Amino acid sequence: MTNIKNSFHWADINADKIIRERKKMFDSGKDAFVCASGITPSGTVHIGNFREIISVELVVRALRDKGEKVRFIYSWDDYDVFRKVPANMPDRENLEKFLRFPITMVPDPWGKEESYARANEAELESLLPAVGVFPDYIYQAAKYRKSEYAQGIKTALEKKDQIKKILDEHRTSPLDNEWMPVSVFCNKCSRDTTRVEGWDREWSISYSCSSCGNSEKVDLRETACAKLPWRIDWPMRWKHERVDFEPAGKDHHSEGGSFDTAERISKDIFDHEPPVTFQYDFLSIKGRGGKISSSSGEVISLRDVLEVYQPEIVRYMFAGTRPNTEFAISFDLDVIKIYEDYDKCERIYFGVEPVNEKKADKEKRIFELSQVNELPDEISYQIPFRHLCNLLQIQSGDIEAVIASLPDISEKQKEKLRVRSKCAWNWIRDFAPEDFRFELNTHGGTAGHAGDIPEDFDRDSSVRVLNLVAEEVRQLEKHTETTLAEAIYAAAGECSMEPKDLFRLIYTVLIGKEKGPRLAGFIMAAGKEKILPILEKY
Repeated sequence: MTNIKNSFHWADINADKIIRERKKMFDSGKDAFVCASGITPSGTVHIGNFREIISVELVVRALRDKGEKVRFIYSWDDYDVFRKVPANMPDRENLEKFLRFPITMVPDPWGKEESYARANEAELESLLPAVGVFPDYIYQAAKYRKSEYAQGIKTALEKKDQIKKILDEHRTSPLDNEWMPVSVFCNKCSRDTTRVEGWDREWSISYSCSSCGNSEKVDLRETACAKLPWRIDWPMRWKHERVDFEPAGKDHHSEGGSFDTAERISKDIFDHEPPVTFQYDFLSIKGRGGKISSSSGEVISLRDVLEVYQPEIVRYMFAGTRPNTEFAISFDLDVIKIYEDYDKCERIYFGVEPVNEKKADKEKRIFELSQVNELPDEISYQIPFRHLCNLLQIQSGDIEAVIASLPDISEKQKEKLRVRSKCAWNWIRDFAPEDFRFELNTHGGTAGHAGDIPEDFDRDSSVRVLNLVAEEVRQLEKHTETTLAEAIYAAAGECSMEPKDLFRLIYTVLIGKEKGPRLAGFIMAAGKEKILPILEKY
């Protein structure tokens, strides 16, 4: 492990700040830092939302590495209003009937969970352990329905004029004089189309509903229908959970944004010192600009990312990037570079790639924070991702055949390589550019097939040079990649053929394309048993 005390990694710097600013607030009733994150499960939880979760988790790890006790909480704001049906949802017509309901009362369109909210929650909760994230989940609908926040609501009502003044400072038009710092879901129709008519200065409020005409008085200590608006709810919960650290996106951190007002309300209304924070930037998907949005339905989820990136590399992308830096999740050829960068980071950690001390410390800490669970005691099998992709295509996606072809690989290395190979095959199948993909031509020599000799080549001279190459393949065990390449060039010279034309001929015969992987290495990797039968058909 690197020297955590002197680490300049952003997670360690923030952990030090939390210790410095918040430990003095500990008393006999609190012996652990509380680090918080959360979201409204109003649609698919996308990879942009995951940035906050993993950013908090990395700081939590840094605190624990420094010997501190930490409680990591994740709040599902599932008592928020269902405002819009995301474009990627099934049964949209039925879902529209539940607009203005709390999302925890909207039915699951897939018919698996108790509600729409729970379906979105369960999906993320099932994935987070795969990337080493284990928060304590808090379900806000349950909290409100048990009236756990009754005192917080009453405090807001008692100080509504102060809250209104804080909020009005950042509004273009002030809230009306009848505004109340509480919202209500109608007990009759379940919609939030209500107006709070009065408060008795104690625990009772009265409201009316414009949708169904219902009006009634409810006791905040007993009702399940009242909640605080977001800008008041957030700081109230900081006080309730005694939160020490919570980051937020740059939209919340903008001047006059929800974090600004939450800080004021936390101090002035709920008498709680706001948590340490930082701003994180948005993510985009390579090839598509703009902020990812759950409501639009055009999202990439954590599940989608794990289809292409093994869990350690998902963590690596975030651990290796400062939170306030915008970056893109790539599904194009950048995937190869990201895997190569991670492998280099791992080599530095294990001391097999020499770098200067400062660079080594930085990369070692990133590697440590990238691991899902405990640190490995053995380096991964260092096969370049591009070469792995070639091997998988040679073996038509047979992962076990690829692993069996590799020398000196341990059982632990095989286990990790299976995960990487599955990701690589998913990427080849679903995202790799067409000119990167190939399939060995098992119909070689059949006129009209994709792997036949190109029409603009003389067939006799082509067959002659292919036979010369086939002869070298028959003796493949005597070759290295270098000597095989030399033999291929020699065959071209013997037949008075330009090397580039010979390459085009061989690629066409083997994979039905004019270009492919480096030829000699490709033939060596595929082996005599796969290459020779194709060449011998000519």
